[in-house]
Amino acid sequence: MPSGVVRAFDARTGVLRWSWDPIAKNTQSATGSNGTAQTWQTGAGNAWSIMAVDHERDLVFIPTGSASPDYYGGLRPGDDKWADSVVALRGKTGEIVWGFQLVHHDLWDYDSASPPLLATLLRAGKQVPVVIQGNKTGLLYVLNRETGIPVFPVEERPVPQSDVPGEVTSPTQPFPLAPPPLVPQKLSADAVFGENPVDHDTCQQWVRSFRNEGIFTPPSLQGTLVVPGNIGGMTWSGYAFDPERDLLVVPTNNIAGVAKLIPSEKLEEAAQSGEDGDYARQTGSPYAMYRRFLQAASDLPCIPPPWGMLSAVDMNHGTIKWQVPLGSMEYFGGGQEAVTLGSIGFGGPIVTASGLVFIGNTFDPYIRAFDIQTGKELWKAQLPASGNATPMAYSVSGKQYIVIAAGGHPKITEEALNDALVAFALP
Repeated sequence: MPSGVVRAFDARTGVLRWSWDPIAKNTQSATGSNGTAQTWQTGAGNAWSIMAVDHERDLVFIPTGSASPDYYGGLRPGDDKWADSVVALRGKTGEIVWGFQLVHHDLWDYDSASPPLLATLLRAGKQVPVVIQGNKTGLLYVLNRETGIPVFPVEERPVPQSDVPGEVTSPTQPFPLAPPPLVPQKLSADAVFGENPVDHDTCQQWVRSFRNEGIFTPPSLQGTLVVPGNIGGMTWSGYAFDPERDLLVVPTNNIAGVAKLIPSEKLEEAAQSGEDGDYARQTGSPYAMYRRFLQAASDLPCIPPPWGMLSAVDMNHGTIKWQVPLGSMEYFGGGQEAVTLGSIGFGGPIVTASGLVFIGNTFDPYIRAFDIQTGKELWKAQLPASGNATPMAYSVSGKQYIVIAAGGHPKITEEALNDALVAFALP
């Protein structure tokens, strides 16, 4: 991919005001029929999630994704700044004010998929403006909005290193000391889940066959267990903040995956092997990519449930106030009996002033309301398809409504899609 340049245009004239490139240019010379040309070796780092703006401080907060090639970094040595980051740019000029990288030299597709969220927290008796940024690792970073300095300390910890020829892994990754991770970040063979004995044995054999040293274990030629998988942790659905109670409400996914590198010349042979998953070339790289989620014959994940959680984080203390399973995987993968074990999902929450959390998100087609103080489910209503969107609230003539797009999700092939917009109101 070419680089993910961010551009600002004059809204009145369409004139380009400025542009900012998240990663350094990385090209090589290639000689073709028309002479020597510069071709991209690496790129991306693009801001595919939603940006946030602080008008008062003239700051634009950019969440950036992974650099490409995604699963092999031999062509892009170093940290690959500012991929996998949240970056504050001056709104008028595009000048970088500060940047904070959440993942160095990403090899796991751990994009900053969640939008940055702007809030004000009470710290040491002072109101401190912050930007809250989570990503697919399940880690949550709280940064001073003006400086990018972590409000809760972050430490660089040693992580597993690559054994793939040509790969140079980052020796450390940044871990916040608070809040704690919102999802599991490791899976042992003894802890796998199976709907039945066959599923359990299959999952156990798989986990034992992979390289498995916890989060940030690099992709390998033998196959690496990736926990969390590339849909998180936190994903593009984001989170919601209650400024009255200083609580951040976060939906998360809990599903493991496998990432494997395949010598490029063997990709076609591997793709025809019959092993289900995603196969892709990584242009210019000596390795192609194979990945899939770890699901047994029942289609249920090999990692223990709950597979989807809703969490409330006390942002003043950096602690988890409550966590509850969100929805269920009922009827997933061929109709096993109802399981209330949490659901993989892609929809965000909203919080109302009265202390209610509304969210769709789940494979089972419901929208739900939770008590923000306790996490207790107070209400749910069935939708024509799953609500993988963020609800919104509005009022007409003093009556308050909640509306959600109930369209299903194209990545979950077991469910039907729809185009419904569904609204609810109290009597």
